Amino acid sequence: MRPDTVDGAQTQQNEEDGVADEPRGPATDDGLARELTLHGPTGWERVDAVFAITVAAELCHLVYSVGDRVVPMDPPEQVLAHARGLRAAAAESSAGPWWRMLVVLDNSGALQVDYDYGEEPFPAGQLFTPEVYRADLEAFPRAHVPVWLAAYTGHGDRQRRTPNQAAAQARSDRTDRVWARLAESEFPPFPLMWARWATLAAAFIATGSELGPRMQPWIGVFEGVASGGSTLCALPSGRAVLSGGVWNAPSLQAAYAEGAPMPDLYAGAPEWLADPVLNPRAGMGLLSFCYWWEAGRWYRGQSPSAAECDSAVPGIWTRDTVVDIIAGPAERRGSSEIRTAAAELVSAAEAGRVTRDLLADVFGDGADIDGALYQCSLAGLVPPTPEPLPAEAATARVRDYITGRRLDTTGYPLSQLVAERFSVGWMVYVPVPDEELAIGRAIFYLADDGVLEHSSSSIAPSKYIADFEQRFAARQSTAA
Repeated sequence: MRPDTVDGAQTQQNEEDGVADEPRGPATDDGLARELTLHGPTGWERVDAVFAITVAAELCHLVYSVGDRVVPMDPPEQVLAHARGLRAAAAESSAGPWWRMLVVLDNSGALQVDYDYGEEPFPAGQLFTPEVYRADLEAFPRAHVPVWLAAYTGHGDRQRRTPNQAAAQARSDRTDRVWARLAESEFPPFPLMWARWATLAAAFIATGSELGPRMQPWIGVFEGVASGGSTLCALPSGRAVLSGGVWNAPSLQAAYAEGAPMPDLYAGAPEWLADPVLNPRAGMGLLSFCYWWEAGRWYRGQSPSAAECDSAVPGIWTRDTVVDIIAGPAERRGSSEIRTAAAELVSAAEAGRVTRDLLADVFGDGADIDGALYQCSLAGLVPPTPEPLPAEAATARVRDYITGRRLDTTGYPLSQLVAERFSVGWMVYVPVPDEELAIGRAIFYLADDGVLEHSSSSIAPSKYIADFEQRFAARQSTAA
């Protein structure tokens, strides 16, 4: 963005400084401001306008503020004509024509104009199709095109890797003896990296921040403030993929601006490394690194070193790094105890044993502990601690099981189901009427973790419960 705050003093200073080859806004021709003023609704106080213009397409958003209301309005042709004229004038300057112009005008006449040459990607609602920008670049060739826009208009799916392509390239690499590079001591081991990523996600959620990493099922997501970002995808059998992009990666600049070959990020990669596990930047031609974890080691193709990817990855490098990020704000407020609690939380996360109490000790009252715990749970760092089921829930679930399977209930009235508690669950059954003998009568065992087993009185409840408790303990141990 190139800001130009426009008032009389600023205009005079520009003239004195001889700024003749920069795009001149309504300071030299206040027609746009005049038209915006005339178009405004009664009582308007401020108007925010965005113009996106190329040789092949254009759009304009106008929003007027009237008291505590905002009033979107369609731009009249006079407004668009002035904006087109300003872009045409900019095309004659050394800077060239802008792609977006952002205007703020208040009812006192104060005007601010920002010219957007694409230093950062345009918002989705103000982004035209690649063909539109290709036409504009053909009409107005530029010495420098932002990497993101060069990729948007000309990536040609060069970084895509469908499962078919992945399998074919893996076979070809083996034939041609192309091997992946062992990335030893660059990134932390995947299990630690995964735990630290989730802990940071929990911290940002707990403190109400909209920034920072996040966890989704089987994937960690991060978008940095400098337009870089990455994803950490967990796969079965202890495998993983870390991929993403640094917005100013030299390799992408060379490929798009200088015609250099695109680096083979997948050189020597296994066949299971394909589009579904890659960062979405691969589909936009903006992937600048890709690492994969297999057999306890990180590997890479022609990706840069981990140090060159750090702005696109959250602070997972060491345990102390994570502790510093979590405890830093509290320590600056003079709370020294927080660092000890943060260290305990990170250690627990790395061991897969995060609890609500540990999170509360770090973030305190008022924090979103539920949200933070959920982030850790998505990452599998919260050991299962099932709450005891109420008796009513146990009988209702057994009743649903019986009716759902259409079991014969002759002489077994479901309205008479009772539940008897034992250490890890309930024994649910219909009692035998007095003075009757029943052999093989149905008995149901329901554990607190929801597992339901169908047995009968042919097996002594004491024996069945002992075995049932062992199976429950084994499940909890495996899940932890």
